[in-house]
Amino acid sequence: MVRPIDSSEQFHTAYPVPWRVERDDPAHPLVYYEGRTPADFVRVFHDHAVDRTHLWGQMLPGERAEMCLCGADPDDVVVTVAWFRQEDGLEYVWRFVV
Repeated sequence: MVRPIDSSEQFHTAYPVPWRVERDDPAHPLVYYEGRTPADFVRVFHDHAVDRTHLWGQMLPGERAEMCLCGADPDDVVVTVAWFRQEDGLEYVWRFVV
């Protein structure tokens, strides 16, 4: 149902996605964190592994992590990255394909 916007509601400003993916090896993409401040409680999900959720914890600016997508068809994999920003404490989610 559509409802009118209440002017007292607080809206958060969007910000650029702080992640970059290097896909030179589709079975082992490298995920770089390019944010300015640490990302907290970083988790990665995909449905082509026995262990579908990977906890990367806190990632600092400039850090990278390697994913293992061995045995998966890169054309079928959708990866979801979730993290919390220290600035506002909100959870953010970004999805990408290999």
